[in-house]
Amino acid sequence: MNEIFHKIEAKAELGKEEVIRLLEVGTTSQEFYRLLYLARKHSEERFGNKGYIFAQIGINAEPCSVNCRFCSMAAGHYVLPHRWQKSAEEVIEGVKQLVSERADDIFLMTTADYPVEKFIEIGRAVRPYIPSGIRLVANIGDIDGPTALRLKEAGFTGAYHIVRMREGIDTQAPVEQRVKTLDAIRDAGLELYYCVEPIGPEHSYEEIATEIFRAKEYRIEAMAAMRRTPVEGTPLYGYGAISTPELCKIAAVALLVIRPSRSMNIHEVTEMSLLAGINQLYAEAGANPRDTDDQTENNRGFNTAALRKILENSGYTTPAKK
Repeated sequence: MNEIFHKIEAKAELGKEEVIRLLEVGTTSQEFYRLLYLARKHSEERFGNKGYIFAQIGINAEPCSVNCRFCSMAAGHYVLPHRWQKSAEEVIEGVKQLVSERADDIFLMTTADYPVEKFIEIGRAVRPYIPSGIRLVANIGDIDGPTALRLKEAGFTGAYHIVRMREGIDTQAPVEQRVKTLDAIRDAGLELYYCVEPIGPEHSYEEIATEIFRAKEYRIEAMAAMRRTPVEGTPLYGYGAISTPELCKIAAVALLVIRPSRSMNIHEVTEMSLLAGINQLYAEAGANPRDTDDQTENNRGFNTAALRKILENSGYTTPAKK
């Protein structure tokens, strides 16, 4: 372990077996706290003390044919109380509110079956209300190269897309299709936002390391790690969740291996995570695949004011109010 820690301090590249060894560190051991220290030190050197708040609006609550076994909106086990789509006007109002609250990046999220044409129209409609310094990010289903270029033309600056844990097993999305979308986003010149997720107790460190190295290939600017939230009524509910220290450890390892250029996030929000070098947190509104309330701001979702307080209490600076 000392050799691995020395390699981290020297900013040397780690091999997969070394990363798995880091992931195996016990969360009550001295090595665990040394790992957190190294991650926090790297964060300070890489990001300064700048904290970011990203905000996401789920713009539809409808059954999704990809049938992820952890999602509240899967067609096979839809557990939200209602079904709806936000109008362009409603999305604009939400975006204007987030701009006034000084969100750094604004995400629009849909289920995989949401019409791409309609999503692009909404993107065009909201872009004039977003200052040039705020990024607009798409979180939608799989797309091809021409669609990625159209998202960019409509004013989107990036897209969130990943190969999820046990993709094609716990979901009906083929890994190959997810990778094609990742490549399309990159090739279109959109910023790719990545996350190792949704991590559950049944996932091996080998699987987690594989997804960490996949993210590394794409030279990610904004990275994250997320544990699976057990949603009652979904097939994976009985598996439970990993602990907060375990998630912090995984995030610290991901940060040190991938070395994102702008920010590192942990999800869902925990104050402990900032000890692992986390400098970015998510506010959420609308539909949320980890919630049984179709307006997550009334239940699981944090607002920007609460996140700003967490970041600033942990020593991070956030943009001054205009």
